[in-house]
Amino acid sequence: MAITWTLNNVVHALTTVLNLNESIATIMWQQAIIANPEPNATFFTLQASTTSLDQLKVHNLLEHDSSLSRSDAFFGNNHVVNQTIFDTSKAYFTDETMTATNSGYTFTKTNKAFSLGEMAALILMFGDLPTATVNRTIVEFFFENERLPSSLGWTKQANSITPEDVTRMSQIVSNVTSLITAHHR
Repeated sequence: MAITWTLNNVVHALTTVLNLNESIATIMWQQAIIANPEPNATFFTLQASTTSLDQLKVHNLLEHDSSLSRSDAFFGNNHVVNQTIFDTSKAYFTDETMTATNSGYTFTKTNKAFSLGEMAALILMFGDLPTATVNRTIVEFFFENERLPSSLGWTKQANSITPEDVTRMSQIVSNVTSLITAHHR
C-alpha cells in the first residue's frame, strides 16, 4: 500500500523535522501535489503500489535531469542513488566545508529556480546560514544513506527556515554559478 502525503502531514513533517517555515513547507507540498494526476487531488505518494505510481518520480515534474546523485530518466533508473554519479558530484567537494561555488554546473532555464532552491536547501537544512556553508561530510552522509545525519551530530536549525532565507541562499548560489546551458538561454 502506498503512503499518501497530505498538506497537513507534509507541512507537519517539514516544519517539525527540518524546521522549515510553514509557508515554505506549503510551497513544497504545492509543487509536489501536481504529480498526482487525479483532478483536485489532496495527496501524493512516495512509493509505488499495484494501484498507484510513485508520483514524485514522474519525469520533468519535480524529478529532473542533472541530479547530484541520480541518473537522468533517459538512462533508466532515475530514483535510486547512483554512486558513480554521486562520486562525480563529490569530486567538486574539494574542501571540508562546502560553499555555493561550482563553476562546472549548468542547467536549463525551466528548472532554474527549483534547482537553485535544491542547492540552497543543503545549506539551509544542514549548514551555517550566516556564512552560507555546509560540512561536506553531512551532505555526503545524507545522499549516501538517504536519511538525516543525526548520527553525525546534526540537529535541525534553531530558527525556522523562512521564505526570505530560501531567497537569500538561492541568490547566493545563483551569484556564483550559471545554471543555464548556452543552448537553452
